[in-house]
Amino acid sequence: MNNTDVEALLKPPVLDDCKKVLCIQPHPDDNEIGMGGIVAFLAEKGCEIHYLTVTDGRLGNSGTPHSPDELAATRKVEAEESGRFLGARKFFWFDYKDGTLSDIPKLAGEIGELIRKEQYDTIFSPDPWLRYESHHDHIVVGRATAQAAISCSLKTYPEGTLTPPCVLQGVGFYFTAAPNTIIDITSNFDRKVEAMALHETQINEELLSLYKVYFTMRGNRLSGGKGIGEGLKMLRTIHLHAFPEAMDI
Repeated sequence: MNNTDVEALLKPPVLDDCKKVLCIQPHPDDNEIGMGGIVAFLAEKGCEIHYLTVTDGRLGNSGTPHSPDELAATRKVEAEESGRFLGARKFFWFDYKDGTLSDIPKLAGEIGELIRKEQYDTIFSPDPWLRYESHHDHIVVGRATAQAAISCSLKTYPEGTLTPPCVLQGVGFYFTAAPNTIIDITSNFDRKVEAMALHETQINEELLSLYKVYFTMRGNRLSGGKGIGEGLKMLRTIHLHAFPEAMDI
């Protein structure tokens, strides 16, 4: 390996090469809020987009008359409508109860099995290393995603699997404070907002207006004032294990 190889190793993977991706969300609205513009961007490029929702979102009740079971069923409908609106084609549900996630290795194995079955090239999840993140579901899902990413290429992971190994070209973390990849979503920003609005049990007009202003301001900052950007921390799987330089990539 020469210096050029090492320099390439220290660069993030690019989204231009994505053909089939999995967007992993702890709750039924995280993909739209965290990377909705990027989902629409990838769909426009012809990328096949799948969603995995890990919990049922049953606790996300800010005043609706729904019971937890009713809310979970309603949120599933909202999530699929919103995902399809952005261009997602296929939806997977693990149906863990909202707020109960704790077993990272078990969840990693389940995510790894899905990655192997569908043979994705890139996966996305919330950044579990976001400072001050206090929702344990987000932390567990992000960590489990990272563990699945570095393990799904192994011959017998998870143990007893009959699915073939899968070598990912990249992992993208949204809700990140350390983006290294900024996508111009100016042309898809209104679509992101409309997709968020489809989560009617979660996002009322007042919150939607707040989100629109916030993501416009953040997007302008990310793009250097040249439009509206949406950021990801993109890493190769090799960056996710015993690789101190990952924080600087």
